Amino acid sequence: MNKKIQISQSELIVKASRSSGPGGQNVNKLNTKVAVALDIENCSFLNDEQKQIIFKKLAARLTKDGRLIVESQKFRTQKANRDYAVEKLTILLENALKKPKTRRPTKPTFTAVEKRLKHKKSRSLLKQQRKKIIEY
Repeated sequence: MNKKIQISQSELIVKASRSSGPGGQNVNKLNTKVAVALDIENCSFLNDEQKQIIFKKLAARLTKDGRLIVESQKFRTQKANRDYAVEKLTILLENALKKPKTRRPTKPTFTAVEKRLKHKKSRSLLKQQRKKIIEY
């Protein structure tokens, strides 16, 4: 999926609280930490197949009622933290919906096989030289 996901602001649930991040004296006074939640089940911009993929891949990050919550307290302002949380949420969804590349099996090159066998032979000779020769 190459196109970017566009999340409408009406679908997001935003809550602000006191942050432990940067902010100096404002940390004790202002609600700069932001938690952005998205209800995956009632999301209008995702189809049923995409919702199932998200439920499967992001199961550990979802709440019991099917919400995906991302928090941010990296910045000093609520707006910056909100923007960052929405960006993180979008990236999370995009990565979950990305289809993995199919692995194409390859054969080792003739030179690589030859090099491996030559190395095996030299190690074998080295170990044979370490043996004690018993004469009768």
